[in-house]
Amino acid sequence: MVKDEPTIRSDIENYIDRKGETYTSWYVGIAEDARDRLFKDHNVDEKNGSWIYRNAASRTIAERIMTYFVNQLGTKGNPGGASDATRSVYAYKITDNTKQ
Repeated sequence: MVKDEPTIRSDIENYIDRKGETYTSWYVGIAEDARDRLFKDHNVDEKNGSWIYRNAASRTIAERIMTYFVNQLGTKGNPGGASDATRSVYAYKITDNTKQ
């Protein structure tokens, strides 16, 4: 389901806050397929890891949300490289097993 920008930002912020972690211990990114990116590329543990993703209406909105988390809240992230089909914003808790 596609959500608007303020809702996505709020969902991700609230999730991280509930986990009781600092923003600097999280990675926020964007992808065409968030599940594939999280569990295959970043090696996040699907069952026991801390992760969240939301679908935005456009690449531009997804990029703005990621930039907010990286530049304003201090999460890790790698802006750039997205395709026009990129719509998902994801976040995960960085662990010894995850790959940034």
